[in-house]
Amino acid sequence: MDNFLTSDAIRTLFSQAMSAMYQQEVPQYGVLTQLVSAVNERVLEANPDLKNRLAAADELSRLSVERHGAIRVGTAAELSMLRQMFAVMGMYPVGYYDLSQAGVPVHSTAFRPVSDSALRRNPFRVFTSLLRLELINDEALRAKAADILAVRDIFTPRCRALIAQHQQQGGLNAADAAQFVKEALETFRWHADTTVDSATYLALSHQHRLIADVVCFRGCHINHLTPRTLDIDRVQTLMPTRGIDPKTLIEGPPQRQVPILLRQTSFKALEEPVHFRDGFQGTHTARFGEIEQRGVALTPKGRALYDKLLAEAGTGKDNQQHQQHLAEVFRAFPDDEVSLRREQLAWFSYRLTEKGIQSPPGAEESMEQLMAEGRLLAEPITYEDFLPVSAAGIFQSNLGDEAHVRSAGHASKAAFETALGATVQDEMVLYQQLQQRSLARCGLA
Repeated sequence: MDNFLTSDAIRTLFSQAMSAMYQQEVPQYGVLTQLVSAVNERVLEANPDLKNRLAAADELSRLSVERHGAIRVGTAAELSMLRQMFAVMGMYPVGYYDLSQAGVPVHSTAFRPVSDSALRRNPFRVFTSLLRLELINDEALRAKAADILAVRDIFTPRCRALIAQHQQQGGLNAADAAQFVKEALETFRWHADTTVDSATYLALSHQHRLIADVVCFRGCHINHLTPRTLDIDRVQTLMPTRGIDPKTLIEGPPQRQVPILLRQTSFKALEEPVHFRDGFQGTHTARFGEIEQRGVALTPKGRALYDKLLAEAGTGKDNQQHQQHLAEVFRAFPDDEVSLRREQLAWFSYRLTEKGIQSPPGAEESMEQLMAEGRLLAEPITYEDFLPVSAAGIFQSNLGDEAHVRSAGHASKAAFETALGATVQDEMVLYQQLQQRSLARCGLA
């Protein structure tokens, strides 16, 4: 029998290695993770019910290891090879995001685990954006960017060989897996030396700073890593006390009794020295730290209501006023688990209690009856994905004030999937399957 390491184990090794590398490259990220850990501990101490509930749902053990990263690539070939790299770690493309609608010339997917057990082990996600060269207005500049991208290889030869070996053998042993993690990490490492001269960098940066970030470097450096907090408002307030300058607004829904979807904030991107090929020195702004607070995944009905209310609320310039306004608008969104479940606004995972195991559900018994009798529990399913408006808001705040909405959006899921070399999975289908499997385990499907 082949002594292969599981994809879950490789994913954990990789996420830990990436976190250690990013902490060395961006020391403020280390400060941020310490702050998030301290806030999480305080929340759990103050709320033993929440702690017990998270532990019972296998959510507590994953909280400290949970991270998501974000990268941007320039070509279809790079995106396709990344898909193959992430498959080694049990991460698959889920969802399609068009960020061009918010003036960011990319479209994206999230590589993440999809099974219940894999998500419990380590829900590491990498939000991956593909540059859309067709959105560069200047034809000569577009051709130059394409030429620059065509000659680079963001993967080491050994990394490519190990991906091929994994595909041929169906796995990697511990020694090969450790080598794979080391080689794969090189794709995401920061390089202060650009691949272009200063004039090319400035021309691309003038078109859009994100274009310069994607085109002018040797790899697709990780531009942020994100720990998960249980109280994002507290972290936002405390960041300045740790010497961290937060972005103005927390993105996403308001604070609620039952958190929904995803709330995000970040510290502002660092100005880092770079060296151009013509000998000039400059600075580049791309990398930052982000924090997220995850809530329950919403059904299509719930998501439609969320999108409607978010559009109604608009955006503000002051976080406190913005959050108060959001909270008022979102009063129209039920804020208790019973209503969310009964109105089919959110997805839930069901499990039998000890009482339910001793007295299994009968054919005629309703779920409400089983829950009232304490035989069945419903746990909110954590949202594992992203929000395009929030992602664009984070990108915009770290690209400088000149970033602005440039178009009504150019969604092209088919073109993205062609570049990817695969179809992206529909996150709604995945949540529905999670809920359905839990009901089947309870004998209720």
